[in-house]
Amino acid sequence: MKIKMESCGMSAIKYFVFLFNLIFAISGIGVIAAGAAILADIGDFSRFLEARILAPPIVLIVAGVIVFIIAFLGCYGAIKENYNMLIAFSVALLIILIIELAVGIAAAVFRNDFSNALMTSLQDSMKANTQTDKDAWNALQSRLECCGVESSKDWGKYSPGTELPYSCCKDSGPKDSCETYEVSKIHETGCFAALEIRVKSGATALIGVGIGIAFIEIAGIVLACLLASSIKRGDEDK
Repeated sequence: MKIKMESCGMSAIKYFVFLFNLIFAISGIGVIAAGAAILADIGDFSRFLEARILAPPIVLIVAGVIVFIIAFLGCYGAIKENYNMLIAFSVALLIILIIELAVGIAAAVFRNDFSNALMTSLQDSMKANTQTDKDAWNALQSRLECCGVESSKDWGKYSPGTELPYSCCKDSGPKDSCETYEVSKIHETGCFAALEIRVKSGATALIGVGIGIAFIEIAGIVLACLLASSIKRGDEDK
């Protein structure tokens, strides 16, 4: 009777692990989509962002791909009741969890000097005023409807003799400059504030997704270890 109950318990865990991994595979796709969406959103402004700002969504995409792959490893190990497969699955999840925690800690540490780094990057780009920088600024100002670092006056401050870019105008068109300094016709918001909000919004979304996937990974590790333990006990009793 006891053996039968243990068998039923192991069978229940097995199918629960299998179902969990199907959900886990779907969550992997969701993580990839979330990372890709955030990267696409802030990737257009990579000229002004340090590599470490772009790293978290890239890591999330990679983690999502790995999660999707190892979810099938967990499914196979559960259905076949393969002890080694389940242990490999648990170790793989643990490694991913550690990497995500490391990236999260690094992002939290960098968050303290993020604003200063962004401000310096924007100012340096405006001072350089190369064609690449001009194109990047026009794309930034057009998309976020902003002008200058903190205001339109920054163009005269950091890049003397430069005409106000056309993208500073609310009614911008295919021309080289804004051709006006009337406050009512120029974007009032500085690009530093607009870009900072955009990046922090993406970071908040990443943190939410990261925490959610971390809990799923912990649950997966526990369930896989329980099933592996049950399988090992069953093999020893034979």
